[in-house]
Amino acid sequence: MNIGIPGLILIFILALIIFGPKKLPELGRAAGQTLKEFKKSTKELTNDVSDDEKETKRISNQKD
Repeated sequence: MNIGIPGLILIFILALIIFGPKKLPELGRAAGQTLKEFKKSTKELTNDVSDDEKETKRISNQKD
């Protein structure tokens, strides 16, 4: 999905109209924190799956 600069400007203007200039920094911080937590969770999940794969291969190799 490619929004582009005009689309981002339109979204910013709409957010400014709807929420006002005082609420936008709060919304930005909340969105940033949410994105940070999502990335952290995704990375942890990926690491867990990778660790499980390694453990499965290790056990498989011990049986052979």
